Amino acid sequence: MSRRFILLFGTALLAIILVACSNSSDKKQATSTEDPEKPATRVVKDIFGDVTIPANPKNILVSNSSYAEYLIEMGVTPQLVLVVPEIEPDYRAPYLQEHGVEMIENAQYEYNYEQLLGLSPDLIIASGRGMETKVYEELSKVAPTIALTSGIGMHDAMPKLAELFDKKEQSEKVLAEFDQKAKAAKEKIHQAIGDKTVLVLRVEPKRYRYLGAKADDDVSRFFYETLGLKIPEIFKDTTEWFTPFSLEILPDIKADYIFVEKRSMENYDSSESLKELEENPLWKGLDAVKNNHVFPLRTNDYISAKGPIGTSLLIDYIVEKLVP
Repeated sequence: MSRRFILLFGTALLAIILVACSNSSDKKQATSTEDPEKPATRVVKDIFGDVTIPANPKNILVSNSSYAEYLIEMGVTPQLVLVVPEIEPDYRAPYLQEHGVEMIENAQYEYNYEQLLGLSPDLIIASGRGMETKVYEELSKVAPTIALTSGIGMHDAMPKLAELFDKKEQSEKVLAEFDQKAKAAKEKIHQAIGDKTVLVLRVEPKRYRYLGAKADDDVSRFFYETLGLKIPEIFKDTTEWFTPFSLEILPDIKADYIFVEKRSMENYDSSESLKELEENPLWKGLDAVKNNHVFPLRTNDYISAKGPIGTSLLIDYIVEKLVP
């Protein structure tokens, strides 16, 4: 066999091997990235770690109506939202209906996993703050679940939602418009009442509590930072969210204005406690009461109505009451 023949045969054999390897590599790549039977996914980080979610979810379920409002205002419409009818603000059901979001009635602070399975979501979005690992695991059995590293507050949750859907610019625009409105309201209120004090009082079936100004909570920050209201001196250093107090100290509170929340919850009635408060001689003797500076505050309108729309409506209400 000639040397020339051996060289030609070797070259041809090498070419065949290289082509075969190339085809095998191409086939593997196509299988891993272009499988039409398997939807594209991506990995995001939530409060429990990394989670693989659909790249383009088609049936998003959010765990509360505030999250739905945040998403809609950024240009992302979820398909499903869990609602507790007793605590929803009046405007929100029509708002969600207008945007084609299906409302699923749900018990407060609970998940019906069998019901959720029947809805066939391909992505669940919930607040991770305070969520138990067991709850997260059960939700994840229903669909890939993102437990946001935030609570329900607008300035906390909205940027996190924006990251998920590449809506940072839209989120910043919505928040900037809200902040501008809040700043104008703060100035208007200060011009009207100056350093007069404002108390937010919560009435519950068996106790009374007040909202602390220095609590690590978006509600406290809204009243006492965003709107710049001044809490009565006796409570100025409180760092808790809602703190119980005895009606015996009412004369020492010296609030110029009082917002009274008759707390609403599922299967919950504070009517009797409110009646006892209003009939109490110490209550009747307060300057705020005598001057008609006591205003009702619905749980639905300031705890449940968080969002660009709901919180803006709350600002309008507070300005209406404090500014002549």
